[in-house]
Amino acid sequence: MYIGARDVKPLPDFRLLITFDNGERRIFNVEPYLDKGVFRELRNESLFKSVRVNFDAVEWANGADLCPEIVYAESVPVETESAVAV
Repeated sequence: MYIGARDVKPLPDFRLLITFDNGERRIFNVEPYLDKGVFRELRNESLFKSVRVNFDAVEWANGADLCPEIVYAESVPVETESAVAV
């Protein structure tokens, strides 16, 4: 089953809170990507916070993007509200 991203919010420590089409809220850690290509630019906090959903993928203002299959597979479910503390 295909699950697309519906909403995304930046969190501290280069994490994202992503809400998917199926209603699940999951946390994705971007930090492992920050030494690769265009993702290096996301170390800039204001650029990291420019994250948005474009169609069903996660994307930033510099053109970096992640497909929903990757962010879903590599994210963890939100267990508690404290897990998304800003």
